[in-house]
Order: sequence, then structure tokens, then C-alpha cells
Amino acid sequence: MTLLSRSVETIIEPQPVVEGAGVRLRRSIGTQAVNYLDPFLLLDHFASNDPRDYEAGFPLHPHRGIETVTYVLRGAVRHRDTLGNSGTIGTGDVQWMTAGRGIMHEEMLEVRPEGIAGFQLWVNLPAKLKMAPPRYQDIRAAEIPEITKDDGARIRVITGTVEGITGPVSGIAAAPTYLDVSVPPQTVFRHPVPRGHTAFAYVFEGKARFSSGEHEEGRLLVHPKLVVWGDGDAVEVATAEEPARFLLISGQPLHEPIARYGPFVMNTKEEIEQTLLELRRGTFVTT
Repeated sequence: MTLLSRSVETIIEPQPVVEGAGVRLRRSIGTQAVNYLDPFLLLDHFASNDPRDYEAGFPLHPHRGIETVTYVLRGAVRHRDTLGNSGTIGTGDVQWMTAGRGIMHEEMLEVRPEGIAGFQLWVNLPAKLKMAPPRYQDIRAAEIPEITKDDGARIRVITGTVEGITGPVSGIAAAPTYLDVSVPPQTVFRHPVPRGHTAFAYVFEGKARFSSGEHEEGRLLVHPKLVVWGDGDAVEVATAEEPARFLLISGQPLHEPIARYGPFVMNTKEEIEQTLLELRRGTFVTT
């Protein structure tokens, strides 16, 4: 059976934003252009060698109803929460935090000679899990399998399965795939994605050509860009004279209503109001 290649539907130029106590980011999901790619709520890219861009970090703040995924390319991020969890993730590490019914935590980006770089992705939780207990999956770089294909393409598998190799993050409701893909010059990378799943790529190094129904050869895109595919069975990315590196992320849509207020994502306005009431009363976080 021939797999139907997905065509590019949307190309987004990441927008500069300032979050936390003054951290400079590039945001591509959670903007006016793309507010929500079910089940993905936000994608931020942080990268700087100037401590003034990130040293203030993200002081203590709440989350409910979502999962936050932090992937560090260089540098380190210290985290702690009001439930007593704390630690540091460094180069190549991933933290997949399920906020569930509620957590208060902080993330401070350490100032180091190499600077800082990485991503934070927010994933929506289905209604049945929005009030589940919080949990963490801290994954060290050495635990993340890396596949090198015959053509030289390298794939770090954070979650999902590539050629029979499954990533270490498990038990996520959206059945996501999260890959860090490096493609050498003059190479075509092709990867199956279940039909009906949302799929996008975030190109953060080099440039690559993405297939499109309107252009047989596809569009050549220079980083940084967010590329959203339509439906189909597989995605295809081709390089020319230069290599490319990108995140390839997909997941099963929830098809549920969302009510969104900053770091809280529930299904109804009433649930948001209840969350804010708990914050005011000091009952938001329970051990």
C-alpha cells in the first residue's frame, strides 16, 4: 500500500516574546497566527549566549490541566516545586511534567559559558485526566536512543517509535511522537505519522524543502520556521546543499472544548473560575 505524503498547510515565522521574569523567547504555537494545534498548546524556543536574555528565569508559577515538556540543547535548567521536587536538567535532557490537577513550580535557566538553548512544549490533557495527580518524567540524555540511518540522518527518539526503537517517555494520553532529527545534505527524510494525528516540524538549524500539494518540489525554508502538515500517512523533508535539524512532533487530537487562562487549560469557563478561586483561597495545591 502506498503511503500518502502529507502536504504543508501552514508555515509560521516564530514571534519574539518575553515571558517569566524577562526571558526572551521565540514562540510559534500560542500566537495569533497559530493559537492551538490540537493537542499542542504552545511551543517556545529559547536560545542565547547573553545572560541578560534569560538569567531572570521563570519564578514560581502555577499550572493545571496540561503537560509541559522541556528539552535542553545546551546549558541547564534548575527546577523545583511546592510538592518538594527539585533537580537540574542539562544538555540533551528532557523533563515531561504532567501538571494534572495543579502544581506550583519554578524554572531557572543557569548562566553558563555556553549559554542556553532549548524548547518548551505544552500538551493539552483530556478532560478525564485534567485533575489527575501531578507527575514528572525526567529523562537524561544517555537514556534517549539515537538512530543513525544508512543515509546519515540521525534521530533522537524522545517519545514514539522509529524503526522499532521506542523513546523513554511513556504513558502520555495524546500518544505523541517527539523526535529531534538531523538530516545531512542531499538527503530525503521520510517518516510515517498515523492518519488523523496533528503533525508539525520546527526547523531550528539549516534549511530544508517541505513537500506541498501546490509545489511538487516543495518549499525551501530557512530556520527558524514552524511547518504544519495536513493529514496523510507520512511526512517528507529534503535537504539540498546544506543540512537541517528540526523537531518532528505529532499527536492524537483530543477534539474537546478548551477554556484557556494563562497557565491553566480546562474545558469550561466555570472550571477556570474554580481554579482562580482555589488560587485566591490558597487551596490550589494539595499534597
